[in-house]
Amino acid sequence: MIRLENVSKTYQQGVPAVDNVNLHIEQGEFVFIMGSSGSGKSTLIKMLLKELEPTSGEITINGQKLSKIPRKKVPNFRRDIGVVFQNFRLLPDRNVYENVAFALKVVEAPNKEIKKKVPMVLSMVGLAAKYKSLPRQLSGGEQQRVAIARALVGEPRILLADEPTGNLDSANAWEIMHLLEEINERGTTVVVVTHNSEIVDKMNKRVITIKKGVVVEDRKAGESNVV
Repeated sequence: MIRLENVSKTYQQGVPAVDNVNLHIEQGEFVFIMGSSGSGKSTLIKMLLKELEPTSGEITINGQKLSKIPRKKVPNFRRDIGVVFQNFRLLPDRNVYENVAFALKVVEAPNKEIKKKVPMVLSMVGLAAKYKSLPRQLSGGEQQRVAIARALVGEPRILLADEPTGNLDSANAWEIMHLLEEINERGTTVVVVTHNSEIVDKMNKRVITIKKGVVVEDRKAGESNVV
């Protein structure tokens, strides 16, 4: 599903942000990627989305070597990856329905498909009754649910969540994590980037820890496996 082989990324300063990383995430896994600020987490996510190219090594996602995907085909590649951000990134002048529908309109999905999928995914995240609400009328947790619905409406095989609970209080954070767990149980591969050790410890999932660009620990649920 996701494979990194000897992947490094070095910026102009010469210090590698990601240093010779080898990872394999199976289809249907739920994985946390942990690390403090500057550890290389954001660089890793950007490379998975082909926003950045690795300096060396190879990344393969859904059987595709990212180095072989031409720039014009990157949007097609990204359709199979849903992304959720810490700051929601909702369109402030559009309601809940329109924010989610936007993800389908940009890929020119037919109206019939939009009218079917948007209510379905809003129901999944518990916001069917708030489809007419604007983002400013929602709580932080509800806004993040809209962002998750938008990421899921295209039925991606992979969901990347970059600090999805960073702007939420504890109660809303746990609601979002349980929602991501439900999504994973339906077959979607979920990768969550976070520094929230409390959530990670209680969720009992695989945890990959990065420090200064290096994977220092890869711990499966119930196991301790220091690299």
